[in-house]
Amino acid sequence: MSIHLRAHAFAANPLRGLAGTRSPSAVSPSAAAEALRALLDGADAAAAGNHLSRVLPFRRGRPLARSPDPPAPSSPAPPPAWRLAWLPPSRVPGVPSDVFVFLGSHGGEGDGEEAAAYWAVDVSELEGAGFAGAGEEQSAFVDLRTLMVAADWRDTDAMGELAIAGHARALLEWHNTAKFCGACGAKAVPVEAGTRKQCGNESCKKRIYPRVDPVVIMLVIDKENDRALLSRQSRFVPRMWSCLAGFIEPGESLEEAVRRETWEETGIEVGQVVYHSSQPWPVGPNTMPCQLMVGFFAYAKSLDIHVDKKELEDAQWHSREDVKKALTFAEYEKAQRSSALKVNQICKGAERGPSTSSDLSVESEEPAPMFVPGPYAIAHHLISSWALEGAPKLPSSFSNL
Repeated sequence: MSIHLRAHAFAANPLRGLAGTRSPSAVSPSAAAEALRALLDGADAAAAGNHLSRVLPFRRGRPLARSPDPPAPSSPAPPPAWRLAWLPPSRVPGVPSDVFVFLGSHGGEGDGEEAAAYWAVDVSELEGAGFAGAGEEQSAFVDLRTLMVAADWRDTDAMGELAIAGHARALLEWHNTAKFCGACGAKAVPVEAGTRKQCGNESCKKRIYPRVDPVVIMLVIDKENDRALLSRQSRFVPRMWSCLAGFIEPGESLEEAVRRETWEETGIEVGQVVYHSSQPWPVGPNTMPCQLMVGFFAYAKSLDIHVDKKELEDAQWHSREDVKKALTFAEYEKAQRSSALKVNQICKGAERGPSTSSDLSVESEEPAPMFVPGPYAIAHHLISSWALEGAPKLPSSFSNL
């Protein structure tokens, strides 16, 4: 069995895309910001330009999510489906309009509804001020990684909301870290409805854009012996193996980064490098919320492994059959169901419980010797594409030099 997603998790954001911004019904950032200021000042919808505004609050990097009770029992009963808990601006009091971040607009295209402007805001500092949104029925601030595992990857709406939450978290965390101008040290102020910043020093006025941290992630293949190189880090849950990955250095091409990282971490020399796909990854550390995973197949020129223990716990060659056994899709569905139920309990007020790493550890009565990350990660699709569909054809291009 192979899982084919319409797009990677955190991609295909329904609030983004050139088509939406060019639509006559779309809300521009400036018009959305003006309407939001009017609403926060107490104006009615007509005075605010007749735009709808919906706000997604975050607390310490966690979006506000809601999870109603699952429907009446059936055979088998579906797990509860979480959704983002969008609020009207009136439910987010005491927050100045310039800290809201514009995410985009949606609707108003022949469906009889007005286009709505969508915003994100960090309410961490309002925790002791009786933030009204926290009392939303069946809602709570939930870690984005937990929501990622809980999302049903077959549900287009759920994956769209996951992409929106990822985009919002990345922008909010960037705002929290990019508080000053890197050129003169003056305070940076939000512009263009929070999608950009600008130095507040009149003699500088440097434009500051959200950062993107590119990361290469590669499945190294031993073509002659039909094997793939998988690695483990000490932070991984037991039995999980994944692809090699590393940040790109200045002045380095993507292909060079693939070869350098593979050599530094495993001592394997790589020749041909073939692009697969890319994925936004906003669930990394708070200091690096804007990672872009760029996926490749890399073909080994040497086979002896010499693991850098400072970077990896282990790295081994695995046969295609062993990798196929690790792709137990029923177990990923079990992990998704378990996480969805956990989100439902959190939203009902239960304690957060154990770390989400327990949900990532796909268990069964007779656990397989190894497993790989689930369908929400680009590593899964690199690995499953090779194991189930065969090695890609090697084009004649600069990537192969």
